[in-house]
Amino acid sequence: MGKKTNIGLALAASGAAIWAGSKIASKPTPRPSKKYFEGEMPRIYAHRGGSDLAPESSMAAFRNAAELGATGFEIDVRLTKDEQIVVFHDRFIDRTTDGAGRVADYTLEELKKFDLGFHHRDLQGKQSYRGKGEKIITLKELLEAFPEHFVNIDMKEDPDTYEGSLMPSKVWRLIEKLGVEDRVLVTSFYDEQIDRFSLYAQDRVAIGAGENEARKAFTLFKSGFGHLYHPRADALQIPTKHGIIPLDSQGFIEFLTALNIHVDYWTVNDVETMDRLLRYGAHGIVTDRPDIALELISSDEE
Repeated sequence: MGKKTNIGLALAASGAAIWAGSKIASKPTPRPSKKYFEGEMPRIYAHRGGSDLAPESSMAAFRNAAELGATGFEIDVRLTKDEQIVVFHDRFIDRTTDGAGRVADYTLEELKKFDLGFHHRDLQGKQSYRGKGEKIITLKELLEAFPEHFVNIDMKEDPDTYEGSLMPSKVWRLIEKLGVEDRVLVTSFYDEQIDRFSLYAQDRVAIGAGENEARKAFTLFKSGFGHLYHPRADALQIPTKHGIIPLDSQGFIEFLTALNIHVDYWTVNDVETMDRLLRYGAHGIVTDRPDIALELISSDEE
């Protein structure tokens, strides 16, 4: 055996030892438990109130989901011209109301003049909510109207905008004022927004992972370096696949669960996928059809 071979073997052995050592030294620490996650699982979150059944983000949708028995709501929030937090997904109001323009260009009073049920079609294809008085609501109105429900709050504003710069602090102040720290989970696609919110909340509120954090978790799991993952969020809300990459494996769910990270999948509207994800151990389903999801859970309990 030549000198170079001996050196190569020594380096290989050294590398293996370093890798093994890092694996031991880098054993991930599970996230501390939050009160938000106490209670029965799985949870059924009505996506924007259950937008297949009633106008999305409307009080009618949230009331309907609550009556069906949904555990909570998955919502989006934006900021108005007069800096009020409203429950609304799009940057523009055109798709869901009879108005046009950016949410941020209207005051709350102006936004409430538009018909939130204008474009909605029910399961029979009828515009059954047009002209029925459904209006854009505030986050405060929602939280006060449903004191027993969990609310998953997605901050939609880009952190580089004026509205985005204010949103994390505004959301925290409202949560603190209403004393709802234990029944809300705050998240965003933007990791920067979650970081900003966390500066105010100081770990008093459950937070979801941003897009980069979720990508990091999956990449380390898939590459076999899951031991290097140190979670910075209490929950991952993810689709079943990202592009062509499946995110719904039982192994990934178990990996996250072992770290005390709750896994919710969105937006799942067919019973077969719901059933499979729940059998794999998913903690929550975000759906436009809470009626289907709740019927599935009820049949499983019988």
